[in-house]
Amino acid sequence: MTTQRTSDTTPPNSSSPRAPRVLVVDDEAHIVQVLSLKLRNAGYEVLTAVDGEEAFEIARTRRPDVVITDFQMPYMTGLELCRAMKAEPITTGIPVVMLTARGYALDPEDVLIGNIREVLSKPFSPRAIADLLAKLLSEKGNGQLAMGNESPPIANGQSPMAPSKETA
Repeated sequence: MTTQRTSDTTPPNSSSPRAPRVLVVDDEAHIVQVLSLKLRNAGYEVLTAVDGEEAFEIARTRRPDVVITDFQMPYMTGLELCRAMKAEPITTGIPVVMLTARGYALDPEDVLIGNIREVLSKPFSPRAIADLLAKLLSEKGNGQLAMGNESPPIANGQSPMAPSKETA
């Protein structure tokens, strides 16, 4: 397996305000490429990782504004990443969007992890994710995420605790 290097698109010595920083985590290179392209085109600074361990280190050192992570990955799953981020003071407030295989729903206790804001099934719309990030960052800017006023996470319009209507 080829490891993918962390990517940073902010030009050095840029005088403009920092673009929102998004960490995209998935062991499937095509998912990372599609999301990275869409998010860069939408004005985000994109960091990437191929597994949860790499993502946790990047989250601790680069402090992204939002993390988009796959659930099933080698070394550390997306859920383990969320737990680690929640336990680390420097990353505990970073909102997470969890991507899951079609038809998979998180267990109720998993949904209670405070930093999971949305659960989306693959395949997903990259445009919908860009729109979702804008919404999450707006809420974060208003203090709603930090104050615990966020809505419960949803999975493609349904509770992530309920079985998906889609079939695998």
